[in-house]
Amino acid sequence: MDEALQSEWKDLVKRIELSFGEGIEIESIILLIGIQELGKGYFKPTKDEKLDLMHIATCKLLEPLGYYKFTGKDADGWPHWEPVGVLPTLKPGEQKEMMKRVIIGYFKVNELVG
Repeated sequence: MDEALQSEWKDLVKRIELSFGEGIEIESIILLIGIQELGKGYFKPTKDEKLDLMHIATCKLLEPLGYYKFTGKDADGWPHWEPVGVLPTLKPGEQKEMMKRVIIGYFKVNELVG
C-alpha cells in the first residue's frame, strides 16, 4: 500500500474511532457503511442481517467503479444492486487495498471526513 493511502486510511480510522472506540477493523467500517446506506437508524441486526448489511456496503462502495448498479429498494426498504461489471481477480492484500480506497472515497464524497 502506498504511503498516501496508508496515511489517509490511518486518519480515517482515527476519526471513526473517536465515535466508535479504538481498534475498529475494516469489516466493522464496512458494516457501519451498510447501516448508513440502509438508513433505518439504530437496530440490533441478526447475524444474517449483518451479512446483508456488509453486502449493501460492498455494492455501494463498488458502484462508482462500475461493478454494481442500484436497482431500488424492496418492500422492507432494503436497497438492492445488480452486478454490471466483472470484478477483477485480486490477491487478498490487493482486495483489502481496493476496499480501503473506496471506503476513503465514500467518506469524502459523503462529506463524512475532511
